[in-house]
Amino acid sequence: MLVGLVVTAAVLGGGGWAVQQAAANAAATPPVDQKLWIALGAMAAVGLVAGLVMAGRISPMATFVPSLVLLAWTVVYALDANRALSFVPAEPSVNQIVRDIGTGARTLLTTGVYALLGVALFIPVLMPSRWSRRDDDLDDDYEATPEGSYY
Repeated sequence: MLVGLVVTAAVLGGGGWAVQQAAANAAATPPVDQKLWIALGAMAAVGLVAGLVMAGRISPMATFVPSLVLLAWTVVYALDANRALSFVPAEPSVNQIVRDIGTGARTLLTTGVYALLGVALFIPVLMPSRWSRRDDDLDDDYEATPEGSYY
């Protein structure tokens, strides 16, 4: 469950910040290379975390929690866009970094990227092998053989 919360924070926070920085850099003339590289590195780090959680053999809750958050926010956006966008911090009293994260998260939500990531993170939850134990010690289920037996 804790890994799922970390992945959720990485996707929402890191992804939102990176998208906002990359979009602002694309609009700048001339583009600032250092900020672009930092934003691309942050996007790669978020992708790496999400990919490791999807491909790794850890608890299915690690992918279920972020997929639930992303898909729920997308459904709220589809039903009531104003309500969903009201969750994005945009007030001037909020720290600039948090506002940047909110601007990027707004972009990712309105373009459907959160829906795509939510579905991708939900697929591993459907795999039955994710719900089985890693250590299937079959020897623990059998009774010990009495001494002096042939086997």
